[in-house]
Amino acid sequence: MADYLVRALGYNGQVRAFAVDSTKSVAEAQQRHMTWPTASAALGRTMTAGVMLGAMLKGEDKVTIKIEGGGPIGSILVDSNAEGHIRGYVTNPQTHLELNEAGKLDVKGVVGTDGMLSVVKDLGLRDYFTGQTPIVSGEIAEDFTYYFAVSEQVPSSVGLGVLVDADNSILSAGGFIIQLLPDTDDETITAIEQRLASIEPVSSMIQRGLSPEAILEQVLGEDNVQFLDEMPISFQCDCSKERFTKGLISLGGKELREMIDEDGMAETQCHFCLETYAYSKEELEALIDEL
Repeated sequence: MADYLVRALGYNGQVRAFAVDSTKSVAEAQQRHMTWPTASAALGRTMTAGVMLGAMLKGEDKVTIKIEGGGPIGSILVDSNAEGHIRGYVTNPQTHLELNEAGKLDVKGVVGTDGMLSVVKDLGLRDYFTGQTPIVSGEIAEDFTYYFAVSEQVPSSVGLGVLVDADNSILSAGGFIIQLLPDTDDETITAIEQRLASIEPVSSMIQRGLSPEAILEQVLGEDNVQFLDEMPISFQCDCSKERFTKGLISLGGKELREMIDEDGMAETQCHFCLETYAYSKEELEALIDEL
């Protein structure tokens, strides 16, 4: 089944909810970057959160997430948009640690807890919306929960999960975000807290075959969810040779001439998808002439 996301309301409009199965999108990122298990979990959780943040936007709006916790994985960078497109990478994809005390992947250990989570939204306006909060957990989900509460002032619960197989492939990935709207009553808050305390990990629910709709029914209760719509999501990169050409032009004629003299050509690579774009001597000379 293709990856998709659902949007919903809960408890008679008191709650906004999102859930997503991101297994194939995370699997493509793992395959492109050859990430090791703990790095796969960290990147996959961030991508899953990112695609739900993208679903909160409209039109051609975009969001960029950066997590820098000081751990051995380095930085995590994820881009998403309102159309369900997601891409991401980590600085050190071949990073892995022994299982933690709970017998699970040590995401906190590779991410670190000495740094910041940054969210930059491009809403098509002159200025970007930028939110930044300290990393409080390193497990990603708790860090986004804290981000929503502090930076966007929306009480939220974020659940994220990635299950990695013995051969490094992705068995399942997905997540949910539950957000309390203004004037949510105490009874509803208590009910949600009780359900959240008893549900199984979201990656296990997806591996069992639960759909995003079924995940929200587990979290909120089958009778408390009103589904609004669903949206396909996919790993998709918007890089192109044209974009990289503009970057080469910005280097200036002197540096382009040095590339010709030293290598006789140039090659660029996208950090997100690892596609490479080669430029011949003739193409570089044409860029110099254009300048």
